[in-house]
Amino acid sequence: MSVNRCMRLFNRLQRQINTRSPRITAGSCHVSFGSGLLHKQHQAGSVVCSRNVSSNKPPPKTPDTSLFIPVSLKMDSSIDWAVGEELTQPLDKSELLKVLNRFYKKKEMQKLASDHGLDARLFHQAFISFRKYVLEMASLPADLHIILSDICCGAGHIDDIYPYFIRHAKQIFPMLDCMDDLRKISDLRLPANWYPEARAIQRKVIFHAGPTNSGKTYQAIQRYLAAKSGVYCGPLKLLAHEIFEKSNDAGVPCDLVTGEERTLVDPEGRAAGHVACTIEMCSVTTPYEVAVIDEIQMIKDPSRGWAWTRALLGLCAEEIHVCGEPAAIDFIRELMYTTGEEMEVHTYQRLTPFSILDRAVESLDNLRPGDCIVCFSKNDIYSISRQIEAKGLECAVIYGSLPPGTKLSQAKKFNDPDDPCKILVATDAIGMGLNLSIKRIIFNTLVKPNVNEKGEKQMETISTSQALQIAGRAGRFSSKFKEGEVTTMHRDDLPVLKEILSQLVEPTAGLHPTAEQIEMFAYHLPDSTLSNLVDIFVSLCQVDGLYFVCNIDDFKFLADMIQHIPLNLRTRYVFCTAPINKKQPFVCTSFLKFARQFSRDEPLTFGWVCRHISWPVAPPKNIKDLVHLEAVHDVLDLYLWLSCVVIIIIIINETDETGFIIFIIQLSPNCPLTSCIRGQRSQRGSGERMDSSLANRLVRDGLLTPDLLRQLQREWSKDQKQELTNKSAVSTDCHNTDNKGKRMKKK
Repeated sequence: MSVNRCMRLFNRLQRQINTRSPRITAGSCHVSFGSGLLHKQHQAGSVVCSRNVSSNKPPPKTPDTSLFIPVSLKMDSSIDWAVGEELTQPLDKSELLKVLNRFYKKKEMQKLASDHGLDARLFHQAFISFRKYVLEMASLPADLHIILSDICCGAGHIDDIYPYFIRHAKQIFPMLDCMDDLRKISDLRLPANWYPEARAIQRKVIFHAGPTNSGKTYQAIQRYLAAKSGVYCGPLKLLAHEIFEKSNDAGVPCDLVTGEERTLVDPEGRAAGHVACTIEMCSVTTPYEVAVIDEIQMIKDPSRGWAWTRALLGLCAEEIHVCGEPAAIDFIRELMYTTGEEMEVHTYQRLTPFSILDRAVESLDNLRPGDCIVCFSKNDIYSISRQIEAKGLECAVIYGSLPPGTKLSQAKKFNDPDDPCKILVATDAIGMGLNLSIKRIIFNTLVKPNVNEKGEKQMETISTSQALQIAGRAGRFSSKFKEGEVTTMHRDDLPVLKEILSQLVEPTAGLHPTAEQIEMFAYHLPDSTLSNLVDIFVSLCQVDGLYFVCNIDDFKFLADMIQHIPLNLRTRYVFCTAPINKKQPFVCTSFLKFARQFSRDEPLTFGWVCRHISWPVAPPKNIKDLVHLEAVHDVLDLYLWLSCVVIIIIIINETDETGFIIFIIQLSPNCPLTSCIRGQRSQRGSGERMDSSLANRLVRDGLLTPDLLRQLQREWSKDQKQELTNKSAVSTDCHNTDNKGKRMKKK
């Protein structure tokens, strides 16, 4: 944490303390420290160029006050509350109720309260709380007691209640006192300023635009392989694996980083110059010569679009190679105006043509070798695959929740010319990451189940981008089919498909609340739950027309699930970003157990997980068993993901036989940091206090900041000096005791 940020937080905390009543305190504040995002946003020297910028600031966004939860107040027992009663007289509760109700009905009071942020809902809630406080308290603060006594006796004016009412309202709704600060924190209109390292260099942005199977990604990868250093950012683990293997096969050392896996090709654990990663795992602080961002059109994805926005705006690379649909060219160019960078466009044509047929398939009897039937639900997958097998045909099955290895084996089976399996039944999981020998894409339906903002399941027609991505799988250049075909299973769907494929894609860029932003909200609203903090953030956040806030329903679902578990805010935030399938009860239960075990500082060992999932799992005998097996795989995936992102800091005493271990990543034996620790243990006899290679690797891999490393070194030195002083004092005391004993023996 920077010194400037510490000073700002201290000053803000001091202001809040000064504005609160000395008699009543809100609940305790749990603070979790993190890097200051706002400090980064406003650093001097950031380059921001934008078009269509108006000098007129938009009006402040009206918050959704239904999200404001009243804070329970705690009485300060150290203060004598009976002073007011001694100075005046006891209050008549029935008369007091009449006075309070008259105050509530005054339109002037409601208007004055609205100027302080209390709309009708909050005014009513605050009054109910204030009335209960006044009527049920055994004795009131002296000043309030005297004012109320004067009003009841006709010596005071009813308006004199207002200062005490508004003080009470701000105590139960602390957000009212810091609304301007909250709006500044949730101002997302200039996300390019969040990445000062990227703004400090003049990046060259190259857009490789073309449809699927046009060779656009191939051209970008060739430049990536020729560079001294590079990062590939893809949407799927399968794509990251493919580039990882292709790079190493070409003699270019490349590491692999996904949410569940870290693979370093160097046997000593040194990072390679190239890395292939899933888009969420890319580093925006590591410098590279070349960066490749694949499938840029996914920047508009309602759940994951923020990851493409972050990579595009934040990667520190001299060249940024962006690959995606031509429809995204103008939009990405517009985003680059906000960074002051120009964009070069390379366009590509599809290597093999595909055509939309004029006839639907209509029956499974009309299937041919090389056909792929696309469904959007598991039930359809199971039903159609069984019908195909009942006709004596073999078929491969690919859908999203299958493990990557299973998807690859099914793809290999379908692609093998010597295998009798010539039909594929799949979901839109085939849209990216798999090279399949498909002649004809058959859409079984054009509607896909989705969950709306209210959490209700609804059916929506697939987008143009989704339809193009799936249809482009037909007639791949590397397959035996040099021309692709696209059609539908049902006759009525065919004209709808033609209309969808003829439309243009209009992307916008996704954004997501960061841990630092939520922490800043928590400083102001210490008694709010994480889910409530995120809700308030989204209700207040301001974005311009280029951006939108990504769907946070899954995040809030996990936040509510572990709300009762004692975790600090930063750890809670990390747990809530876990990629889990909330439709699987077994996965949700496992997630809850992981969080509870972690909160108790108990190890989540592999043996513990095996006992939880009842390993080994029996082979599935029916669909129910298969679904459970998928859930078990998801739990293991979650275990690996947590092993790579949840860090525990453990300071171990020098005399402990485990050695000088400073940082441990819990869970994963394959994590590169774990190999660092094993190397550290083997070098214990060297007498070094902190292995420099371990420290360097932690900093290089982004697991430790240089500032935090220096702070740990200072604390380590201080602890060692204190320990030596204590040992010296103990030794002196023992020496004096021994001498005293010798003198007593002589006597």
